[in-house]
Amino acid sequence: MSIFKKFFGSSSETSDEVDDTTYSQSQDVNAELPVDEQFTYNFKKNGGKFLYCENTSELNEQFENILEENDWFESEALCLESRLFTMLEENKIEFENPKSPRFLLASCESLIADEGSILFSSNQIKQKKPNELPDNIVLVATTSQIIANKGDGLREIKRKYTTNYPTNITTINYFEKAKDENFLHYGSCAKNLYLLLLEDL
Repeated sequence: MSIFKKFFGSSSETSDEVDDTTYSQSQDVNAELPVDEQFTYNFKKNGGKFLYCENTSELNEQFENILEENDWFESEALCLESRLFTMLEENKIEFENPKSPRFLLASCESLIADEGSILFSSNQIKQKKPNELPDNIVLVATTSQIIANKGDGLREIKRKYTTNYPTNITTINYFEKAKDENFLHYGSCAKNLYLLLLEDL
């Protein structure tokens, strides 16, 4: 069934012959998925590493696993959010004025389902551009932050902050270097990103 037929219905049986092959199968399947599954699918397709955590102790354990996997213990990290400092302190990671941070530890504004991207603002990355951030990012987010698209993300920022809007609103879409770079990747900055997703619904 064509997308137009779904919206407008069919005036006759003979108008059924619409070529559905112009839509990729993944787009059709993806559009029907709930937003959390849609985000997971697109995020992994973009090269992101996804770790689901049911509670904070599981989140801390997964964070330690990431540190061990990459040999980041007792290294330096960039972290601009005081609420995340304890995660670094507990693992003896220096974050005050780091000279060569191995990774960024941050939260985000939203997780964008239709792109599998991460929406950041000055609350997480101050005025830094994506290419000024470390190549590795460990992101702490919650399931309630998953939203359908960027428009919803911007509305959520407006609702959440009412008057004191954050600046430097940006998204990161690519989490591995593209094998065949084309115009869609032009100006993008690929990051090796781990998502620690905490269940809060």
